[in-house]
Amino acid sequence: MSAGTYTPMTGAAPLPRMIVSQAALETRMLLRNGEQLLLTVVIPTLLLVLFSSVDIVDTGAGRSVDFLAPGILALAVLSTAFTGQAIATGFERRYGVLKRLATSPLPRWGLMTAKTLSVLVTEVLQVVLLTVIALALGWSPHGNPAAVVLLLVLGTAACSGLGLLMAGTLKAEATLAAANLVFLLLLVGGGVLVPLDRFPDWAQTVLGLLPLSALADGLRDVLQHGAAVPWGDLGILAVWAVLGLGAAAAFFRWE
Repeated sequence: MSAGTYTPMTGAAPLPRMIVSQAALETRMLLRNGEQLLLTVVIPTLLLVLFSSVDIVDTGAGRSVDFLAPGILALAVLSTAFTGQAIATGFERRYGVLKRLATSPLPRWGLMTAKTLSVLVTEVLQVVLLTVIALALGWSPHGNPAAVVLLLVLGTAACSGLGLLMAGTLKAEATLAAANLVFLLLLVGGGVLVPLDRFPDWAQTVLGLLPLSALADGLRDVLQHGAAVPWGDLGILAVWAVLGLGAAAAFFRWE
């Protein structure tokens, strides 16, 4: 046996391996959390079934599910990437979990990347579940699948950056309250359940610039109206993604 055969390697693991390992851990923790599952799975599912089955809101011409399904997919992104992640990360910061991670070789941006990857994995499960339910309710989607994927990825990046920014700068209790408040406000004014054209003109202009509104509108343009690539909505999401992730990387506090 040659000398040093079982000598452990010194130094940190390769950065990609660290990010993947952290993302896998984040995903397992998220899927084991009952409150997170309520927010990310149960609420979007109930809203889709209820508002598609009962004529509560006038969504315009056509079947309600054709309007609602893209909006609920956008809401699922918000619930996971923004609300759920902000609350979970905020309390990780309060309990000292992030403080200990700060002593590891994983850089700040690597942790944010891992959390975003974890969110993407969860969203794949959400999209599959909600799509199956919407199809059972009579949804007939069409359009460019690549555009849908691009919208979901940019929407995730935008919401994730804003969620991490909130969790990394506010106290955990303030993050909990603010994240839930934003979720409720955007549920009404984000173009998910109520069409934006039901609001005054000035409100439509403002609301249309929000990331959830851009994501819902872009998904609806593709899946309901068959648009090729909604460049305007993609541009809004890209700006939010750059600003949110950049601000989170700059101002995120580990403790």
